[in-house]
Parts: sequence; structure tokens; C-alpha cells
Amino acid sequence: MAEYSEKERRLLLQLAHDAIAAALDKREIELTPPSEHLGEHRGAFTTLHEAGELRGCVGYVFPMYSLYRTIAETAVAAALNDSRFTPVQRKELSRLKLEISVLSPIQPIEPDDVEVGRHGLLVTYGNRRGLLLPQVPLEHKWDRETFLSQTCVKAGLPSDAWEHGAKVEAFTAEVFGE
Repeated sequence: MAEYSEKERRLLLQLAHDAIAAALDKREIELTPPSEHLGEHRGAFTTLHEAGELRGCVGYVFPMYSLYRTIAETAVAAALNDSRFTPVQRKELSRLKLEISVLSPIQPIEPDDVEVGRHGLLVTYGNRRGLLLPQVPLEHKWDRETFLSQTCVKAGLPSDAWEHGAKVEAFTAEVFGE
């Protein structure tokens, strides 16, 4: 069962669009959560797609702010500050499709217990950390071991670091979008 109602989902997606447009116009928007539920501190990611292709993805792994503020900030960061892409231009706004992933608390997990399609992963070793959302292995048709290995690679670690002392943590995500 979904934690967020259709109304809350639409509100968060509209907030993300509004936040990106406001940032491009160099204006502020109101970030007071409209409900106690959207005021809860949660980790979340905002992903942008244009013509079916990834256009940006930024998030907060840990719950630092209200979900409402987190969505606004991550949407702007995905549009303007994802180092993999040039900043979104105003002419692109109407073509952007957004996806939001609201994260559960992160918990340690044994690699054998990782479920592809259910878990997102955070792999940490020393000062290196890599995260992949639960939908990523499904999009790439990865099995559990490939998912673990690719999360290590994202962290800049050897692909087998999960077998050699890297900390493996998991979370689930409620994912919704346009």
C-alpha cells in the first residue's frame, strides 16, 4: 500500500516543477509543508527525464529536511547541478518528466538478503560511497550480484568490494512520477 496519496504525489510533482521554474527565474518559492505528513523528514531523490532519457538525478540519502523542502531542493539540484549534464534551460521545462523516490530509513543488510527491485543500495568503504535506487537494476536487467557490483563501481570502488569489507546498506523507496 502506498504511503503517499495521489493528491500528495501530484502536489510533490508540481512542487518539483515549480521549484525548477522558480530557480531559472531566480525567485523564491514557499517551502512550508502543507501537511504534517509532507513535513516529515525523509530522504528522497528527484529524477528528470527528457524524451525518455535521463536528464538529471539528485537526492538526499539521509532525512535532513521536510520531504516538501527536500523535493524542491533536489529537483533544482537535478536540473541545474547534476555534474553529468548541462543545466536545464527554460525551453526544456515543458518536456521534462519527473520521478520522485521517497526513501525508507537505511538499514544494514547482508548481501544474500538483497532483493532486486525491492531494495536500493548504499555501499560505503572508507570515504567512498555509492548509491543506486531500487529501480536501477530493473532498468538494466541486473541480477543481485551485478547490482551489488555496480553500486561498488558507482562508489569508485573495485566491483567486488561488497565481498571484501565494504558496508552494504539497503532501503526501499516509494517511486512515483509522470
